[in-house]
Order: sequence, then C-alpha cells, then structure tokens
Amino acid sequence: MSDKPKSQTVLVVGGGIGGISAALEAAECGSEVVLIEKAPTLGGRVAALNRYFPKMCHPTCGLEINYQRIKKNPRIKVFTMAEVSGISGAAGDYTVTVTTTPRFVTPACTACGDCASAATSEVADPFNYNLSKVKAAYLPHTMAFPMRYIVDASVVGTPEGQAIKAACKLNAVNLDEKPDSFTLSVGAVIWATGWRPYDPNKLTMYRYADLADVITNVEMERLASHDGPTKGKVLRPSNNEAPKKVALIQCAGSRDLNHLAYCSRICCLASMKHAAYVREQYPEAEVDIYYIDIRAHDKLEAFYRKAKADPGIRWIKSKPSRIEKGAAGEPVVCGENTLSREVYANAYDLVVLATGMQASAQPPAGAELDEYGFVVSEEGVFGAGVATGPLDVSMSVQSATAAALRAVQAVRS
Repeated sequence: MSDKPKSQTVLVVGGGIGGISAALEAAECGSEVVLIEKAPTLGGRVAALNRYFPKMCHPTCGLEINYQRIKKNPRIKVFTMAEVSGISGAAGDYTVTVTTTPRFVTPACTACGDCASAATSEVADPFNYNLSKVKAAYLPHTMAFPMRYIVDASVVGTPEGQAIKAACKLNAVNLDEKPDSFTLSVGAVIWATGWRPYDPNKLTMYRYADLADVITNVEMERLASHDGPTKGKVLRPSNNEAPKKVALIQCAGSRDLNHLAYCSRICCLASMKHAAYVREQYPEAEVDIYYIDIRAHDKLEAFYRKAKADPGIRWIKSKPSRIEKGAAGEPVVCGENTLSREVYANAYDLVVLATGMQASAQPPAGAELDEYGFVVSEEGVFGAGVATGPLDVSMSVQSATAAALRAVQAVRS
C-alpha cells in the first residue's frame, strides 16, 4: 500500500495578507491551491490599514500586486463568503466541508453601482468597524477583490430588494441565493485565519462604551484613511472637530492576566504611527503616549527614534488606571507616572486604546492550538501569519512563505 498523499491540493483558510502570500507561494511552486475567505473580499485587516510602518506607505500597492498574481495563476481557486465548517482525515487525505453565505450578487457583476443607486436603506459598514453606514447594496471598499457588490440580507423579500434587482442591467442580482456547502479533498491545510482586536468593552475602566472620544487603534486607522468615514481626517467622533490633544494608551488589554497575558508585538509601533497621523494633520496638536515598555524590534528601532525626536510627542511611562468623564464630556486619563510618581488626571480631546491582537475564530478541527488559541503547526496542518501569534505584516508574509513550503513538501512527500 502506497503512503503517497491521495491529494496534492493545498487548502489555505483565510484571505488576509498571510493567506494570500501562502496561496501564491504554494501555487507558484506548482501546487493546486484552494483559498477560502469568510469575508466578501480578500485583504483582511491589512486592507483596512491606512499605512504600513516604518515607511508609512499605503498597503494598496502591495495588495494589488498580489491580486494580479492571483488573477494570472490558474492553479488558485478563490472562494469568498465561505468558511470551513468541518475537517476529517489525516495528512495527505483530508476531507473538508465548506459552507457559503449568500452574497446575492453573481460573478456577472461589473461593479457599475446601479444597485447601490437603487438602494434606499443603510446598514453598518463592517470595513469601517461600523463607524459609518453604507447602502444596503454596496461595494465592500474601493480596492475590493473580487470587485463585486454585495446585497445585504435585510432587503431580501422587500420592495427595496426588488428595486435593487431591477436596477441591474446584467441580471447579476440573485435574491434567491441560499446558504450552501461543498466538500474538498486536500492533502494539506494552511490555517491563515488572522486575528481580531481585543474587545474594548471588556476594559471597563477605560469607558469605551460610553465616551465617544475613546476609540481603538483599528478605528484610528479608518479615521486616517482616505476612504474611511471621515475621508482621511482624524476627527473627534463626538463633534467632528479636530483634536488638539490626543492620548495613546499602550497595552490596552495586552500584558494583563485579566485579559491577554501576552505582548501583542505591534501595538507600540502602531501607536507611533498614529501619533504621526495626528502630527501630520495638526502640527500644533500635542500627543501623549502612555506606555509600560516600548517594543520596536529589529530595524523598526529607527521608526521609534524618529517618533522620539518629535517635540510634539510626550512619552509617559505609566499604565493608566482609568478614564473619567470631564466636565464637558471629554475623556480624562487618570493614573500615576511610574518614573516621577506624579498622580495625574489629564484631559484629552481624543483617546486611542492600543487594543491587543487575539486569535480569530477557532478552527473546527484538525489544528492544534496553544494556550492562547493560536495555531501550532503539525503534520499536514500548518499555521501562517497572525494565526500563529502576534506578527507585523512583513513577519506575517515570512511566516506564510514558510507554511507554504511545508505544505508543498507535505503533499509531495
């Protein structure tokens, strides 16, 4: 009896930068690849970033290059709005069940926008972390891949839904679409399921839920983005005014046994990037960074030094104990300076919580997880990118390349 794998197809679960990189590397090594993504588009969290550190360039360029590579590679099959609901078997012979969610728009869509023009209701925009709303027929974002609209399920079976369907000249709107499932036979699985921000509502001492001007780091990215809810202007959510004094609180949920016990690696540098956003838009603004320790690994030390040299950025070694509501409704950050022992109560126009990174939805089976819920690679099943632990973009790509190589070796052994 031969030990040769029954299938040489590689399944990549997750279409963020890690999954995209793993799929491309495996396919360009000659393997057949199926890429599964639960969202309507590829790109993951990276697509929602305003800029990368340390060069502060926009992620669109790198993503678009990878999208073109996917389009040109016949070995890659992409399924969006799809999730792995079950997996059985062993290395070289896995049977995977994939469930799909209706998009209500077929591949015939040319992204003309006629359906959105016919829509009258609005729904929360998940790409902007619900900071804004979009029409019930919408393009997920300006650089979506695939470039195809989606119709929200709330209008199915309504007169509005019928108007949206009638507006499409190509008959690309299918409101009869139902959830479905199919099975795949694959030889290796790469889990590239990424991460989710730690829930700021659990940090009750920081009053995210009831102070409009307390936001998270991922929300700050969208505020600063040209296609975000404020068209790239960092504004106070409470009144849409420019902030004159901004606080960035490090380790909001990380390095805390009550929340995430580990360091999330990228938060320090992300906050330095956010400080740069504020200082670029508002040269007179003051930015305070509250930190326990600063982590700027390897070549990113230079990015830290640049931020450190900015006279408009003040560094306060402290883990704030709480945020209070000021007389005018503004957030007031309270705590004790670790170095000077000064007890402070500083009022700000805007407070940004550097919430930590935690593993996304747990795989249904077939993947071993560590104590924090991150994927541990084993025979036939490999983790890639932030599914394996907190990583920045470049490290995620490196991790994905390594996972792709191991998967290719596994299906060819």
